[in-house]
Amino acid sequence: MDKTAQFSELLAQAEKERRGVSPLTELDPNITIEEAYQVQLLTIQKKVDAGQKVVGKKIGLTSLAMQKLLGVDQPDYGHLLDGMVVENGGAISWNRVLQPKVEAEVAFVLKKDLIGSKVTATDVLMATEYVLPALEIVDSRVADWKIKLQDTVADNASSGLYGLGGKPLTVDQLDLAQVGVVLYKNGEIMNTGVGAAALGHPATCVAWLANKLSEFGIPLKAGEVILSGALSAAVNAEPGDHFQARFAHLGEVNVRFIE
Repeated sequence: MDKTAQFSELLAQAEKERRGVSPLTELDPNITIEEAYQVQLLTIQKKVDAGQKVVGKKIGLTSLAMQKLLGVDQPDYGHLLDGMVVENGGAISWNRVLQPKVEAEVAFVLKKDLIGSKVTATDVLMATEYVLPALEIVDSRVADWKIKLQDTVADNASSGLYGLGGKPLTVDQLDLAQVGVVLYKNGEIMNTGVGAAALGHPATCVAWLANKLSEFGIPLKAGEVILSGALSAAVNAEPGDHFQARFAHLGEVNVRFIE
């Protein structure tokens, strides 16, 4: 079994057993970002072969604060699968997660494919059917979130679950760079954010993703959901916690965690 297969299996077992593993960057200090993406792609392919369906993509590390925290100068991406979806207002059983954190973001739903290495933010806006408020539940199969860029990339960009809510709006119905959001935990304000926190504009993040995926021959497809990156800091979740994100103009989305 080669290194890619070994690391993919290690992360799959961690997810199955809900037990964090040592960082891949400790097991192999020389692992590259490209190799980490190969681990992610192999894991996703195995899940697809087992019957799951790719329904979109997510972008991580879009804020300068998170990039500095991990010592990187670029975002990363992961795949969204149909088994990750949580209904707006839905309950998340604690046995579905390991060490979850919650982020508020803007979700794009595409009406056209985005392909190639020169996609712009304008191209993204023209290809977007509508946007929605989203809560992403990020999670890590690496113990204690002790991650570097290669660790989170291999681990499907620390993806967990996500929920969509609010009301669909077309991109000409609001200024995405100025859209504000307030994230609540158990009714208490945890943080606030604005669209510009994600690389200056959420559509810039989606353009980055389309261009990055072109390196792997992967398009962004019509109908896919694209989580464009956190607009404020991730907040730790525990059983019993209720999270709500209220977006200006876009409405709100909420989930809760149960034992």
